[in-house]
Amino acid sequence: MTHTTEPASGAGRGGKGLHRRKFLGGLTGVGLAAVGAAGATFSLLTEGNSNKAAAADGTLTVPDLLEGTTSDGTTTFTLQAQTGTGEVVSGVTSTTAGYNQSFLGPTMKWTSGSTVLLNITNSLGDDTSVHFHGAHIPPEMDGGPQNAFADGETWSPTFTVMDEAKTLWYHPHALGTTAEQVVHGLAGLIIVEDDSDASAALPSEYGVDDIPIILQCLASDSSGDIKYDLTGYLSSSLSYPLLCNGTNVDATTLGFTATKTRTRFRLLNASPSDIITVQRGDGGTLTQIATDQGYLTAPTEVTSIRLVAGARAEFVLDLADAVTLQAVVTTGWVRGGSGTYDFLTVTPDASDTPDDLPSTLNTITRYDTSDFAARTITLGQTGLNMNINGSVGTTMSAMATIMTTLDAEEVWTISNTTQLEHSFHLHDVPFQLIEINGEEPTGVDLGWFDTYEVVGGGSIKIAMKFTDFADDTYMYMLHCHLLQHEDEGMMAALMVMES
Repeated sequence: MTHTTEPASGAGRGGKGLHRRKFLGGLTGVGLAAVGAAGATFSLLTEGNSNKAAAADGTLTVPDLLEGTTSDGTTTFTLQAQTGTGEVVSGVTSTTAGYNQSFLGPTMKWTSGSTVLLNITNSLGDDTSVHFHGAHIPPEMDGGPQNAFADGETWSPTFTVMDEAKTLWYHPHALGTTAEQVVHGLAGLIIVEDDSDASAALPSEYGVDDIPIILQCLASDSSGDIKYDLTGYLSSSLSYPLLCNGTNVDATTLGFTATKTRTRFRLLNASPSDIITVQRGDGGTLTQIATDQGYLTAPTEVTSIRLVAGARAEFVLDLADAVTLQAVVTTGWVRGGSGTYDFLTVTPDASDTPDDLPSTLNTITRYDTSDFAARTITLGQTGLNMNINGSVGTTMSAMATIMTTLDAEEVWTISNTTQLEHSFHLHDVPFQLIEINGEEPTGVDLGWFDTYEVVGGGSIKIAMKFTDFADDTYMYMLHCHLLQHEDEGMMAALMVMES
């Protein structure tokens, strides 16, 4: 993608208040409505691309690694949310946004046990927040709607990194504008490193044998206007470009030359709604090593990795010959992407012989939920509004509040009473899957998660323990990570109190 960064706007201005009409060149928030209204009829479009042969005709762009400055035991990272332009549809200029650049953001590396400080300046012309998706941090630092800050302001959260090795990401989370801001490019990866034996045995040289892959299926009209709400998605003549690290791969297969025999890939589905399944073009297997919330118990051979919006996974490839990775896109909303894309060909140019992968990566003790407190969380819909437990969470006062206590052990049944796809995301702590549509999980589903698919009319049962952080003012969130659904009310507050 070719980008041009615009000068920061409104620097130095304080004060709260919405500036919706200034954000991204005058985009407005009209018609932010959930899909599938009672009595409305929408068709799922299936027009998509079956991509061409896998000869690479572009080069994979690896996001910059943001260097922090360490002083007195604290590592400081500086980010600026800003607007710019770029090509989302090839050959067409779109108005975009990014962190420290015009589209997407740099990758941050955090070390488990270290203290980080982030100085994040808002130059968008609209309120924003920055959520550290998947991080176990205090609620006042979580970056949810309560942490929104105005154009011209700088937010400076600081905390100790308590997570073990995993792949997280950061993105906006302000009320009513999350979809708009994320689809225009406000997203970036966070790599958490630790000193475990598994981490020492796995590839870890960023950009060499440890490669981030940010996949986004967006919606755009022929003028390059990126859509983010129901009104936009029901426009005529839309295309649904698939981007890999910011490059359109609709008609391009990117190339990466692997200088090490074994290469690690960190996948993120940063799409607003669509599901992306990653597989090998030759039908071979991928060796999955991690889910959202860290390492699996052992390297696991899989034929594909299915990522609902907001989800992450890690896998490794040991390469003797070139391998092409495919993305199969299926729509998760009223309209969306569809098709199979050869998005990356990995070609080896290496002579090393890596050691065998460890037979054990992690110890995951499965919860005994017999004494866990039980809840039901209902994902519902009334007309054009989405809700959780009957409450439409478009304001902090209107959304349902789930009250729990520090060290509480709970098992939740997430029940989808709609016929729509949902991507359930829980802030604060990871969860284990206990049931998926009435069936016990197997394979990689026995790992740790923070985001998981709930199909129309289906349910999942999850277990978690609320540790370390309690607050009587700041809340965590639980919501659908189909971002349009979140903006239209499928979000609730989670209040963890002292026991």
